[in-house]
Order: sequence, then structure tokens, then C-alpha cells
Amino acid sequence: MKKRKKTVALIFGCMLLLSTIFLSACSLPKPPGENSSYDKVFRIGYQKNGPLLILKELGTLEERLKPLGYKVEWYEFQAGPALLEALNAGSIDFGRSGDSPPIFAQASDSTLQYVAAGKSKFEGSGILVKNDSSIKTLADLKGKKIGFAKGSSSHYLLVKALEKAGLNYSDIEPAYLSPGDARIAFEKKEIDAWVIWDPFTADTQLQADATLLVNGKGLTSDRDFFLASSDFLQENEEIIKVVMKEIQKSCQWANEHPEDLTKMLSSILGIDEASMNMAVERRVYGVEEISASIIKEQQEIADTFYNLQLIPKKIKVNENVYTIDLKDEEQ
Repeated sequence: MKKRKKTVALIFGCMLLLSTIFLSACSLPKPPGENSSYDKVFRIGYQKNGPLLILKELGTLEERLKPLGYKVEWYEFQAGPALLEALNAGSIDFGRSGDSPPIFAQASDSTLQYVAAGKSKFEGSGILVKNDSSIKTLADLKGKKIGFAKGSSSHYLLVKALEKAGLNYSDIEPAYLSPGDARIAFEKKEIDAWVIWDPFTADTQLQADATLLVNGKGLTSDRDFFLASSDFLQENEEIIKVVMKEIQKSCQWANEHPEDLTKMLSSILGIDEASMNMAVERRVYGVEEISASIIKEQQEIADTFYNLQLIPKKIKVNENVYTIDLKDEEQ
């Protein structure tokens, strides 16, 4: 019996050790409150582009939240859907996404709430073709193989571009590809066109002999959205206001320091400065409250994806909007 107890104890000890090693190596955020130097932890999900990356690099949010007892933790995600999944699971508290992932999340019964919107960035999003391509107009896309990320802002842009040309979605051959895979396929001419956003658009224009057939003007606003869980917002609205104010300040810095911003993003993203400069010059950074017109924009995207059978049910975007006055927070 003693031998058996020793064996069980040994097995349990090994399991405990393995669990400790696993948890130590795990990249998922830890629950708030585990750092003894701070009362609370504010966990942000970001991607390697956009306002939150700029805020992270400037380091101003840490300075602003420290007196309030918050430590800021940053978690990088490769794409919006994964970020929103973590947000919905409670692994992070706040994040930024493009316009389409929140629609898919809501269609899956997520309780995530829109907090604020970014400025339109349609100029840097569009349809790329090779310089020697026979595609000269949108009508020429008929029968062509077009690469884009399924369910992304590019997907919506393509649908609207086809509509403008009098074409149906069934008139083209879709190739669902991540930006990295699409870039390779585009350069090898395995796809005839690529629908993408900056800085990929700019870098491909300058480095891969590409022409921007059309940008998002008149087709889509292509906004960023800042989101948080409903439960977190109900208990931490004032902190969200502070965070949004710091995001606004970082956006103002970005608009006033384009050269510094270009160098910063070029270094972080590993993109040529000329390409990054093109992307910076055609974007205005900023934050807006979720207005009726912005809700209408999102609803049109949601309805389009439902009609294409990309989401399982109709949704009402306004049901997931958390009204917050961004002008109340003091300077």
C-alpha cells in the first residue's frame, strides 16, 4: 500500500511539474491582479499595424494608468478573428479590429461591444493587378481568379466593386488567402488580382510591379473598431474613457509626425520606408464615437455577408454598440 501511495504521489508530482511548465510557457494572458505592484491589470490585444501599435510604442498609456493602479499588458495577434475570440473568452479586456471580424463574432452570439471607431482608411485599400495585366477596368475582373482573405474588409470591398461593374460574385473565381500567401501567389501570377489593405497595398505597388486598379473610395469606409466585453465595460467604463483619450492623443501624434511614424512602423513591420511612407501619407488617424451613420455602414456589411451566406443569421449591429461619451474624460 505504501508503495502504491508513493507511486501515486510521484505521478501527481510529475503532473504538477508538467502543468507548471506548461502554464509558464503559455502565451495567454494571466488573470488580472496577479502582479503585486498594481491593483489591477488592463490587457490589450493588438495587431502589428494601426493605432494600438502606435500607442504601445509611445508608452503613454502606461504612464497614464499607473497612478490609477493599472498595469498595462500587451498581447499581439496576427488577425482580428483570433483577437476577438480571446476578447470574448476573457483572455484580454480590450482590442482593435477591422470592420468585418466583429460582424462574424456577433453572428456567433458574442457579447462584444463596439466602443469607438477609427477614421476611414479607404485610400489604402483596394484591388491590385500586375503592371502588365490585361485587367484595366473592373469589368475585366469577370472570370478572373482573385485573392483575398475570406470574411475580411477586402472581401466586402471586392463584392461592392463587382456590383459597381455590374458583375455578380459568381462571375469571379475567389481564392481565399492570407496576406502573406496572397503576396506570394500574386508575384507568381497564380492569381490575377489581389484585394488588400495598407501597408501591403503600398509595399506591393512599389516592390512588386503592381497597379492599384481601384481603391475603396465610394465602395467602403474600411474603418478600425475598438471593442471590449459587455461585462468589462459595465464595471470599467471610466477606464475605457481614459484609454480612448490616450488613443486619440497617439493618433494626433501620428498625424503631426509622419516622418517619425514612417520610421517607427518601417522598423517594426520590416517594410521599406518608401512603401511605409506611401501608406502613412494616405491615411488620417483618429477616433470617432459610434454614430448612426457608422452603424449603418456596419449593418450594410453584415447584410451583405448574410446574403452571401458567410454568416449563419441576420444581426442588428446596434444591439452590440456601447454608448460612451469620449469627450467627458479630462485632459
